Amino acid sequence: MKEVMAIVRLNMVNQTKRALLAAGFPSITCRKVLGRGKKKVNFTVAQATPLEIARKTPGIAETLSEVHRLVPKRFITLIVKDDEVQKAVDAIMWANKTGNPGDGKIFILPINGVYRVRTGETGEDAV
Repeated sequence: MKEVMAIVRLNMVNQTKRALLAAGFPSITCRKVLGRGKKKVNFTVAQATPLEIARKTPGIAETLSEVHRLVPKRFITLIVKDDEVQKAVDAIMWANKTGNPGDGKIFILPINGVYRVRTGETGEDAV
């Protein structure tokens, strides 16, 4: 079994849930998270004095602070059988791919054990 973890845009959560349900994955966990990607900031504009920057470039403070800003996202996780990983990944990709930076990330991790608390079932029976 594998854990499929995805970080997606806020506005794509419902579309992602529908895509996973259609692909046969009704059970997911979703959490609110904050994070940032690898967006580069051009710091050469900061070589001028702060007063010059403010006069010549409105909004420059927001541009420079962009490197530290944490963006709200959603973290979705689900447990799938080994042979269903690609199907889950494809559903998440289909629902979230716009071709723009910030579309998200998907991570796959191995699961060493699963236990259903209510019944005591283990392994794939517990999923």
